[in-house]
Amino acid sequence: MSDKRVYLYDSTLRDGQQTQGVDFSAADKTAIAKALDELSIDYIEGGWPGANPTDDAFFANPPKLKNSRLTAFGMTRRAGRSASNDPGLTTLIQNAPVVCMVGKSWDFQVTEALGIELDENIAMISESVAHVKQHSEEVLFDAEHFFDGYKANRDYALLAIQAAYDAGARWVVLCDTNGGTLPDEISQIVSDVCTRIPGSHIGIHCHNDTENAVANSLAAVRAGARQIQGTLNGLGERCGNANLISIIPTLMLKMGYDVGISAQQLTQLRRISHILDDRLNREPTRQAAYVGESAFAHKGGLHVSAVEKNPACYEHVEPEKVGNQRQILVSDQAGRSNILARFREIGVDVDPKSEAVGKLVELVKQREFDGYAYDGAEASFELLARKAMGQLERYFRVTSFRVIDERRWVDEQDEQVITMSEATVKVVVGDEQFMSVAEGNGPVNALDAALRKVLLTVPEYRDVIAPIELIDYKVRIITRGDGTRAVTRVMIESRDAEGNSWATVGVSSNIIEASYNALRDSISYKLFKAGISSQHS
Repeated sequence: MSDKRVYLYDSTLRDGQQTQGVDFSAADKTAIAKALDELSIDYIEGGWPGANPTDDAFFANPPKLKNSRLTAFGMTRRAGRSASNDPGLTTLIQNAPVVCMVGKSWDFQVTEALGIELDENIAMISESVAHVKQHSEEVLFDAEHFFDGYKANRDYALLAIQAAYDAGARWVVLCDTNGGTLPDEISQIVSDVCTRIPGSHIGIHCHNDTENAVANSLAAVRAGARQIQGTLNGLGERCGNANLISIIPTLMLKMGYDVGISAQQLTQLRRISHILDDRLNREPTRQAAYVGESAFAHKGGLHVSAVEKNPACYEHVEPEKVGNQRQILVSDQAGRSNILARFREIGVDVDPKSEAVGKLVELVKQREFDGYAYDGAEASFELLARKAMGQLERYFRVTSFRVIDERRWVDEQDEQVITMSEATVKVVVGDEQFMSVAEGNGPVNALDAALRKVLLTVPEYRDVIAPIELIDYKVRIITRGDGTRAVTRVMIESRDAEGNSWATVGVSSNIIEASYNALRDSISYKLFKAGISSQHS
């Protein structure tokens, strides 16, 4: 192997499942394994066969991998048993071509947690590795608590990993199980280990309890280790594991290592990170390194001006290399450069010296002072900008609306409750005025239904508006002065049948009016993007 080759081992499907609030199904595991295989991760740890029904179901019907090697995780033989008579080892051998076993390397853990003699633990490691190697293509040994063990009793910790290596382990993985080791310690200890066992057989497995898991993993590679274990998005018990989504591009783009991933595959990094979030039904972390929505977002006017001249002024890598994209945000921090950059992104041709640009900058700043936030509501900003430039038609006008909430108790014990909302809207489309009434499971739903009831009667609007669905609704109360004057900001995210999504914002002292403003922008934006002409004569 080349000295620049670093192997990647993903333990999302086991370590990641130990995250609080995470409970993968067998189908989830299969989908995530296939995504990791697309990325050509060297090893995919599928779980611990025999430990729970989900892992058993996964290994009973494992995904067909093209680029990665499926690995089963387990532990060394139990004390008092022979390796050939240990049910756990037998199960491991039967479920995957590669086996990773965990064992103790800290004398304190041996005597306190296992309650056995130190020599017995060494025998458990050696005999287990030797037995599994006879029946598997490859064996890895995870030296649990290695760094704590090394600092407490260096000779014993080294004896434990030497036993695994001598017995035939392809990889001896040094685990910072408690996550308390710092990068300088990792570097020194791994360097020492590599004088005894070749770095081409040494791996690193770090937890993130001091926010150093990524730094520790990279320090280990610098010191000679050639395998990194981690998880997608840093999932894991307590504070998580080393985040492979950050480690992979750093190794490739910053440190010049070969991780078996092509430049083209690297462009899928953001998508694969989001696949995991989708499976967990959670929002991706905006500030995530490389792949987060804010990773290449520029808000300050001074920064944007420099990025416009050369992105390298404020970007450490090109966002496209990791499947991300640059964002120029518009806010009260914005300057003329922000506005001009956003105009180019949305296809508005404008003279940079135009007086309208300066006025729009001031309008945005005033609106943000009033409670608007355009850096998360690009659709509302585009409508505002096009209106300021005289490029936006009015598709409809709501002259009035009214929303009534009703709460009904339907049994004598007052335990069964039905809450309904009813909205009445008066809408002008072209030269015609309409009135509509609709019910919903909340005031915004009712208002949306009443408004759609009118707009869906317009043939040109019908096919555009019908597929729109509201997928997210956020409310924030913004206080002013002594707190007695409250302003409500509503952010709405909408999606069409093709999966395109857009965000709009509305602000008012009344939450229903704020919701209507965001809802109006959402519909107007979709009509504009669809190239629909106004019905006004």
